[in-house]
Amino acid sequence: MFTRAYLRASTQDQDAKRAENELKKFAAERDWKIAATYIENESGATLKRPELFRLLADSQPGDILLVEQIDRLTRLNLEDWDRLRNDITAKQVLIVSLDLPTSWTMMAVKRDDVQARIFQAINNMMLDVLAAIARKDYEDRRRRQSQGIAKAKEAGAYRGRPEDAKRNDAIMAMLRRGQTWESIRHATRCSNSTIARLAKRVKTSEGA
Repeated sequence: MFTRAYLRASTQDQDAKRAENELKKFAAERDWKIAATYIENESGATLKRPELFRLLADSQPGDILLVEQIDRLTRLNLEDWDRLRNDITAKQVLIVSLDLPTSWTMMAVKRDDVQARIFQAINNMMLDVLAAIARKDYEDRRRRQSQGIAKAKEAGAYRGRPEDAKRNDAIMAMLRRGQTWESIRHATRCSNSTIARLAKRVKTSEGA
């Protein structure tokens, strides 16, 4: 059994590695070996997360997918969450989250005990509850953000997020050299959506 730590942040401005030491400490206290750490800056509301699916591809039955909080794993809508859960279940990977005590308490009981089955049922229910809460929090924040932007536009005060011109120029240079999106993502820690936007800009400039 190996433990695979998953760390995610939504944007390049956020530190996806923020909770790495906490996860290492949690694993060490239980004598769990962290085989690998998977880090990415992608929205939890999308299934387009290469590092998460690389983690699942690397996993063997019985491995642990370790996260700080369930919202690091999912802010997905119900349909996408069901798809991800099915993928994780098919791989026989166990989700352990620091904010879900039943997930790590469950690891201390024998798998074939009645107690284990009870813990599994409770844990699955709590996992779905926290996934639903994470999604609601995402939708609430998006709604408040939209409302704030609308008010700022009405007042003529909205300017949008300032562009990181130096980083974007470097990414466009990499694209022009033919580097892969994966290599650019690892080098700059930017999201796929940022690379896609800049790739369109490169294509437009080359066609001008």
